Amino acid sequence: MYWFQMRNASKLLHHERALLVRWFSGDAQSSLNRNRDVWKTQFHESSTTRSVFEPASSFNKRSFGMQKRNISMATIKRGSIIGFGFNGEISRSQVLSRRCYASASDLPPHQEIGMPSLSPTMTEGNIARWLKKEGDKISPGEVLCEVETDKATVEMECMEEGYLAKIIRGDGAKEIKVGEVIAVTVEDEGDIAKFKDYQPSASEPSAAPAKEISAPPTPKKEEEVEEPGREPEPKVSKPSAPPSSGDRTFASPLARKLGEEKNVPLSSIKGTGPEGLIVKADIDDYLASGAKEVSASSKAKVATDAALDYTDIPVSQIRKVTASRLLLSKQTIPHYYLTVDTCVDKLTSLRTQLNSLQEASGGSRISVNDLVIKAAALALRKVPQCNSSWANDYIRQYNNVNINVAVQTDNGLFVPVIRDADKKGLSTIGEEVKQLAKKAKENSLKPQDYEGGTFTVSNLGGPFGVRQFCAIINPPQAGILAVGSSERRVVPGSGAEEFKFASFMSVTLSCDHRVIDGAIGAEWLKAFKGYIENPETMLL
Repeated sequence: MYWFQMRNASKLLHHERALLVRWFSGDAQSSLNRNRDVWKTQFHESSTTRSVFEPASSFNKRSFGMQKRNISMATIKRGSIIGFGFNGEISRSQVLSRRCYASASDLPPHQEIGMPSLSPTMTEGNIARWLKKEGDKISPGEVLCEVETDKATVEMECMEEGYLAKIIRGDGAKEIKVGEVIAVTVEDEGDIAKFKDYQPSASEPSAAPAKEISAPPTPKKEEEVEEPGREPEPKVSKPSAPPSSGDRTFASPLARKLGEEKNVPLSSIKGTGPEGLIVKADIDDYLASGAKEVSASSKAKVATDAALDYTDIPVSQIRKVTASRLLLSKQTIPHYYLTVDTCVDKLTSLRTQLNSLQEASGGSRISVNDLVIKAAALALRKVPQCNSSWANDYIRQYNNVNINVAVQTDNGLFVPVIRDADKKGLSTIGEEVKQLAKKAKENSLKPQDYEGGTFTVSNLGGPFGVRQFCAIINPPQAGILAVGSSERRVVPGSGAEEFKFASFMSVTLSCDHRVIDGAIGAEWLKAFKGYIENPETMLL
């Protein structure tokens, strides 16, 4: 009888627990519905606490680097509201910011300015220098600081009025993640002093433990998978057990104690005692041999360091990103190379005629590189398969022919882009190349100056006299043209025993074999060579 009552009691508890769970679920759902209705209500600001609930439109009054700011969500934390606004895709030059409201015992209303994302590939940046100091008044359009991205140094402008209360990351700060707080602004000048020792909240890093907490359920699955695998164990024959006993290390008590004190792995020592027993002398020999090896290696290192005289040069953000992208290119893109020699006598003659016309009209001179860019663009228009990129599931073929031009500077390698080079004249291409090269050397390129290229031209022949070289593909592009210098050669003439001199320029096309087959690459080089050896066709 008592057993029957206890059994019914357990069922009753189980039933009550289920009702309780459903009650809490319904209550949580209703609380969520009530929280949505909070936005419809606007509370008055009290004298002691400033906790403001206001609709999304009220946040539009001030934004830092945002073209449009529609607040769609607010996070309530410690009596404050932190709003985050998104409107479609965020522009590259957008400055990440969030507005904070705090209680009277805390800080006054302020705005945290985050590291902006100034290029599609940017994940972190450096602060080159601040043009505003703490306490300065800031107005829309004024430059706050210069940010060194993975491509260039870009000015970060202010989009609202206020005061720069605190600079979190000062001049020369390195490896700042996108979105990390770099400064704080306030509306009232009297609030500046309250942010003297301000440190941004660690709300974003706190998201990591949450992921770690949710991770433990996965080992259970592994255990469930491993459990069925234990069934075949009885099928294993017993003779396989002795090797485990052979792994046992035999040592005298004194040797074992000495090994524990000196952190000596007994399994790596061969005993010299009876039946391979490790004795104290074996431990002493092991320690002596180890000390000799350490002393010999340390002496060699000291001797090497003393013999070398070197200087460690800090790596800039641009060079660091260039190194990682080039390494990625060589490791993931199957390169192959095609080289051809082109006669440039007619090209040189045409350039001389065009430059005489340019000088007469007051225009700038046209370089051989300008003609090479034009010929490459027209060849891409003629063989569009080379104007493509690999996208894993498909090959993207571009309708625009945008040529990146490699420019070497003291700050690193830049590749500014000439857009629609196939549709532009030689004088226009020459002017754009000069302007972009100047901006690259001044480290003042904007993202629109180097983004969107579909093919790259690298010329080491004219400025450096390199005869021939192979360039590394600039991902995600599928090809790059390496241009060498021209040299005079003796070639057969029209007669049987006639010879003449001609100038030839070597060019090498690096191709991504996933996109450009060998025959397609050869077809592109044939078209390029035709434009170089018959430059009049480029003017048609």
